[in-house]
Amino acid sequence: QVRLVESGGGLVQAGGSLRLSCAASGFTFRTSNTGWFRQAPGKEREFVAGFGWTGAVTRYADSVKGRFFISRDNTKNTVNLEMNNLKPEDTAVYFCAAGGRRYSPSMEQADYDYWGQGTQVTVSS
Repeated sequence: QVRLVESGGGLVQAGGSLRLSCAASGFTFRTSNTGWFRQAPGKEREFVAGFGWTGAVTRYADSVKGRFFISRDNTKNTVNLEMNNLKPEDTAVYFCAAGGRRYSPSMEQADYDYWGQGTQVTVSS
């Protein structure tokens, strides 16, 4: 059974930091691209960051570049998102995703096969 389980969300003040983690099981994690997406109330789900399965490529949405950092550990089947200098506009449900083997991780939801249930991040001003 495929599972992606996120943790680490919560409430933080603007300027603060949070670290999200995602534990994967039930599929071949080491050869799957991984990504983080988010969905704010009333908005479409959007790409945040991706880490390619080769370990050579990461991608970030322009809105988080320089503030968020994605990492993965193939020995533990985990992918993490370090979020710094958080802003109220970062408030959303954050989803972990996995799938695909493109050299560069996709920014498109349809290219990911597996999804977590999401974790809420709320940034107060």
